[in-house]
Formats: sequence, C-alpha cells, structure tokens
Amino acid sequence: MPSKKSSPPRQLGLHFDVPGLVAGVDEAGRGPLAGPVVAAAVILDDLKRIRGLNDSKLLTPAVRDRLYDEIRAKALCCSVAEATVEEIDRLNILQATLLAMRRAVEGLRLKPAKVLVDGNQLPRLRIHAEAIVGGDATVKSISAASILAKVHRDRLCLQLHELHPQYGFHEHKGYSTPAHLAALKEHGACAIHRRSFAPVREALDIEPLF
Repeated sequence: MPSKKSSPPRQLGLHFDVPGLVAGVDEAGRGPLAGPVVAAAVILDDLKRIRGLNDSKLLTPAVRDRLYDEIRAKALCCSVAEATVEEIDRLNILQATLLAMRRAVEGLRLKPAKVLVDGNQLPRLRIHAEAIVGGDATVKSISAASILAKVHRDRLCLQLHELHPQYGFHEHKGYSTPAHLAALKEHGACAIHRRSFAPVREALDIEPLF
C-alpha cells in the first residue's frame, strides 16, 4: 500500500478502459541528494502526434516545458507519482524508484494492456511489462514519461528552493554539485535531504543505513 506520507498520483485523462493500450514509464531524480524520486506513466494518442519527443536529458528546459504542456494536452492518459525521501531512506533508492513507477502506472485512468519501462528493472505490476534500456530515447511513450517526470521534479526543486534557499536547489536540482556539497558542509542537511546517500551521511556524521 502507498505510504500516507507520499503524494497521490497526479492523474490526467478519461475514465474508461480501452484494450490494447501501451503505457510508457520513466523516472527522474534517482541521483540527487535531496527530494523525492518521481515517476511518470503516459499513454499516447496515435491520432495526435507530438513532435520532438526524446530523452528529457537531451532537451533544453524550454523545450521540455513546451512538450510537458503538449503531452498533457494530447496524451490519452498521464499519471505522475512520487516516492518520498523517507521511503528512499527506508527502502533504498532502487526500490523507491520502482515504487514510484508502480504508483504512476496504478494512477492511470485508462488501464494499459502493456507497460514499457525505461532501464533494466521492472516494478511489480499486474500488467505485462517490458524493460527497455535506452527506451527514453527510442520509445515515444517512454520519452513522454521522462519529460513529465523531469519537469515535475524540476518544478518541485524550485519549491524546495523557496523553503531552503541556502542550498541552491533551483540551480542544481539536488544533485551533488560542488555548490551543493559546499552548502551541505556549511549548513548541514535539512529535512528533505536523503540520509542514505553518502555525502549527506558525511555531512551529518552518521553511519550508513544500508
């Protein structure tokens, strides 16, 4: 069951089941030292083409923002979900990522017949699923999911910056940049830092959780 502390999946789309639909799934935020890990699931509409879909990491922020709005407007169904910092520290980042992916799929209002997941690991699902390494650059629905997850998490980091401006989350998005590591040394960790990650443990001088 999802943790009560976690955000419910953000759902978009109609409310009925269509056989044969395929959902693409991807995540954002496995590597950062702070904030939740985010996953998205997208079922595209074959009749509404979206140009420029690609791995979100290969796109500029402006292009990602434009595609984010277009995906939400044209996809048959979308869902964005998170696994919290507490879940990351309790389960480990891989299991928390798979949990966020499962929540994203379960949050779809249209039930897919098949799920395509970027990478080489699959969440536990009651739907046929396939892992595709590099799928965020080769499978359109996974590309769309990668864009939704990335933009959603980047916007969360802007909110985190408002709460904790001393860390510079608006610039590094939680990743272990020299500026972020320097802020950790100066200010210590805050509530949204991942205690299971080595640089955060070192800042707090605590023993490894795993």
